[in-house]
Amino acid sequence: MRSHRVTTVAGAILATGLLLAGSVPASAAAGPTTLPADQYTLSADYHKFDALNSALVSTLGTAAVHTVMDNANHSRRALPSSFSLAGLTGGFQFDDADNKDCKSYPQGITTSRDAVGTADGGNYDGHQLVLISWYTKGSCDGKQQRSRLTLVDWDATYPDKYRKILLVEPTGSTSAPDFKDVPIHAGGVSWYGDNLYVADTGGGMRVFDMRKILKTDPGGDAGQIGRQSPTVYYAHNYAYVLPQVGTISSKTTSGTNLAWSSISLDRASKSMVMTEYTCKSGCTDYPNRAPRAIRYPFAPSSTTFADSTTASQALQLPWYKLNGVASHNGRWWFNSSGDKQLYYWTPDGGSKTYPWVSSGESISYWEDGTNPDLLWSLQEGTGNRNVFAVGQAGYSG
Repeated sequence: MRSHRVTTVAGAILATGLLLAGSVPASAAAGPTTLPADQYTLSADYHKFDALNSALVSTLGTAAVHTVMDNANHSRRALPSSFSLAGLTGGFQFDDADNKDCKSYPQGITTSRDAVGTADGGNYDGHQLVLISWYTKGSCDGKQQRSRLTLVDWDATYPDKYRKILLVEPTGSTSAPDFKDVPIHAGGVSWYGDNLYVADTGGGMRVFDMRKILKTDPGGDAGQIGRQSPTVYYAHNYAYVLPQVGTISSKTTSGTNLAWSSISLDRASKSMVMTEYTCKSGCTDYPNRAPRAIRYPFAPSSTTFADSTTASQALQLPWYKLNGVASHNGRWWFNSSGDKQLYYWTPDGGSKTYPWVSSGESISYWEDGTNPDLLWSLQEGTGNRNVFAVGQAGYSG
């Protein structure tokens, strides 16, 4: 955050009594055990849709991130006075319609600090941003049908606005390029350089390029998606879509395949970490077994993975219903929505447990060159969708 944003937000929080002083209550907890890292590998294909994407760009044209934010059409709100968490430094809610929407649910979180680090105030294309991934169901009790992003300005230089972008997969042919919905849970998201990685529970990540946001016609019927004529493309009334560029596939040689429930970028070690949402017993839609957390290094001096990548760290975890993971400088954080706890662990220092929020989702580590580092997270519950940041030092043992 730029310094005047920190002062403004912190002052407002102090005025409403939300910033809690002192250390966060913690208790000792059981810790993870080590698994053989070489049993977990990734295969990367960043060019799967090159031909189709070139045709789509030629047909529709692209919009830079700053253009999208110049046309942001939703206003974020302040956190409610009822929201209280130790170490809180700031945050926001979506507008009333998005806060109460029973068909769409926020899941993953990443920021422009993930994308570019602390240089130039953590700005990507001139904006300091918080990015949230969502999934949308066909009805309030229906199945997942598509997924989207919300780009939120978190910068005192700009209005408190956000804009939605639909995630799509290229289809069709180079002479008649098209796209379709991406019907995934989007439980985790990480922005690194220009690449956006979105967790795909079925076995890895989908990759998107933030330089290739396409402009579409926001008209038509809300149910229409894709090519309507050689020059008209609809996208459920979205004005912008982000097409998939590649796929990161996951494989393990031991035990069951990984369930990619959440991911997070570790800029300190230039790696991606993931974890699984599992149950101890009794679940029908999720695995009933102990979850794992795996670390995969990026290629040297790159924001991409090599064609084949072997994990550098693998952990068996003693906690369940994990919706969030983060790591930085050898430290790990795990959010359990089932226990409403945040678990902190280091190999040398062991584990600590901290009280956390209900309906907690993903975590993103916010590096800051001048102010204390933060942990960003969010809640998915209808009517209670708080996106918030806390000082990470209060949750680090």
